[in-house]
Amino acid sequence: MMKMLCYAARTNSLSIPMRGISTSNFLNENHKCKLLVVGGGSGGCSVAAKASNKLGEGKVIVLEPADKHYYQPMFTLIGGGIKKLEDSHRPMKSVLPALATWIKDSAVKLEPELNTVHTSNGDKIEYEYLLVAVGLQLNYDKIPGLVEALSIPNGNVCSNYSPKYVDRTFQALQKFKGGNAVFTFPNSPVKCPGAPQKILYIAEHYFRKSNKRKNAQLQYNTALPVLFGVKHYADALWKIVKKRDINVNLRTNLVAVKPATNEAVFENLDKPEEQFTVKYEFLHVTPPMGAPDVLKACKSLVNEVGFVDVSKDTLQHQKFSNVFAIGDCSSSPNSKTAASVAAQSQVVYKNLMAAMEGKTPNHVFDGYASCPLVTGYNTCVLAEFDYSLTPLETFPLDQSKERFSMYLMKKDFMPALYWHLLLNGLWNGPGLLRKLMHFRL
Repeated sequence: MMKMLCYAARTNSLSIPMRGISTSNFLNENHKCKLLVVGGGSGGCSVAAKASNKLGEGKVIVLEPADKHYYQPMFTLIGGGIKKLEDSHRPMKSVLPALATWIKDSAVKLEPELNTVHTSNGDKIEYEYLLVAVGLQLNYDKIPGLVEALSIPNGNVCSNYSPKYVDRTFQALQKFKGGNAVFTFPNSPVKCPGAPQKILYIAEHYFRKSNKRKNAQLQYNTALPVLFGVKHYADALWKIVKKRDINVNLRTNLVAVKPATNEAVFENLDKPEEQFTVKYEFLHVTPPMGAPDVLKACKSLVNEVGFVDVSKDTLQHQKFSNVFAIGDCSSSPNSKTAASVAAQSQVVYKNLMAAMEGKTPNHVFDGYASCPLVTGYNTCVLAEFDYSLTPLETFPLDQSKERFSMYLMKKDFMPALYWHLLLNGLWNGPGLLRKLMHFRL
């Protein structure tokens, strides 16, 4: 029977293990492990920490090419001038679990039929169990003219989604004197669907604070048919945009940027033949995103759009029982947020351990997601909801209201929780806290 081989583009990274069991730096080396975690982001770190503590030293390999680990939810605050880029990252070797082996390289070929992953420098890793945690791919190049616009020094086009560009946002806000300030949401899955409008609210507040608001026309062009997917919070956000005189255009998708003339071209998704051009003095772009190329190349592992084909309940692969996925790269239909990863991490870990013991995984993920919608320099709406888009609020108060307390939690408490608890496998979301907060005799 022919085996399906799944290929992707190769890079020139070297395999340089930094922690855990030592391995050599020679090319074309073979590795074996009980659990291979592909990706050292929040999901990969959290489950690797739990699993390596349970399985012991030398049983878990983390395959991750990056030197730095970024706390991506902070990028919104960096774009607003509230935090600095250096606040958002730590060395990768400092956040990966000490009992795991770090192979500093990237996956280029997945062979789930053979329980094997190949790396960019020619290494082969054989696993008994696989956790895919590679996140989403940012596709800036899918919008003609965007990469060029983002490469212009001190330019007026910016994007909070990449550490390469996030500092440009506050610089552009400071330079802005008046005119059209345009913010976009793409026609694709995105990390944290609330983030594209968080910077909209922060920018509007910044313009008020700096006496520029009377000369600014703010426009939010979103590909979605709604302002926010959960009506309870969308109703509150519509009140905010109307109060602040922000123009919202639904089903409107950015298709090109013309940096030479400061023009953005949009399409009407309900009538794709209709396009229109907007002159901008400030443009914040949320890039189209999708499954990484290495996943899309492996047809047996993914669904029709390239996401790892897992049960939305157990996060176990529909075909390969020894494969699980966590976070943005999985096909589970939850909102793609770090809070979802926290809630998924315990489910994935428990189900992985059950599979290793020959049991049927029965822990269920309820689709929990949280989106702290920062609405300015001192307010935040804390959205929490499940698969059904029903509010699943932790605190015994109406979280659709703007609150200073939620802003402080987003700015100061959540980063500490992330670095010290989530990445170490010690935070599984606020489920227990929610039960305590809503306890009634």
